[in-house]
Amino acid sequence: MAKPNGIHHFAICTADIKAQIEYFTDVLGMELVALYWMHGVEGAWHGFLKLNDQSSIAFVQTPRIGKIPVEIGKTHSGSPGGDSAPGTLQHVAFNVDTEAELLTMRDRIRSRGVDVFGHIDHGFCKSIYFAGPEGLTLEVSTSEGQAIDADAWIDPEVVTLAGISAEELERFKSPAVFTRPAQPISQPAFDPARPRMAFPPKVYQAIFGASDEQTLARMSETEPPVKLAKRA
Repeated sequence: MAKPNGIHHFAICTADIKAQIEYFTDVLGMELVALYWMHGVEGAWHGFLKLNDQSSIAFVQTPRIGKIPVEIGKTHSGSPGGDSAPGTLQHVAFNVDTEAELLTMRDRIRSRGVDVFGHIDHGFCKSIYFAGPEGLTLEVSTSEGQAIDADAWIDPEVVTLAGISAEELERFKSPAVFTRPAQPISQPAFDPARPRMAFPPKVYQAIFGASDEQTLARMSETEPPVKLAKRA
């Protein structure tokens, strides 16, 4: 069954990519693995900090981002239980495999002068919480290799309050299997009720009106910024 199996990268806007890189490498021990002009976005830098070989935290800096005001309770939650606007980042939780690693991360973060509260046992995971640059709310968690038991952790009261029917709940717990057809599926007809990116109308049409082959040919950029000698 084709489905996402992890986070490839989580992109966060920044007005100071150097400060973010300094924090995530020093405080959290992540490795900088990419820093380049963002493909297709004029004036933007893109930086990737490694979680593992297939997963990163990414930062995007443009000249415009620093001019956008930060407002706790609107653009940022300010805490792991705080509010922010629908669709915005509430907090980011990083994974470690064991409780011992979680406590090591707690002590590492504190050793860099950053306050941490926790660890806290949530039943299906244990977590610590702390802040990052530019108002980020961050967490490190471990489930110690154990999957979440849906029968124990889906609360019938919250299901009802969310307006989820019994039939919908079963569908959510066991999504339909999709088999890729022999021929690619065309772009759907425009439906204002469905999510869409906020491009200007002409740009939107140019992007989504193109064929998949045209998009691949026109928009792909596969060459890294540094040319390396061939490795044995």
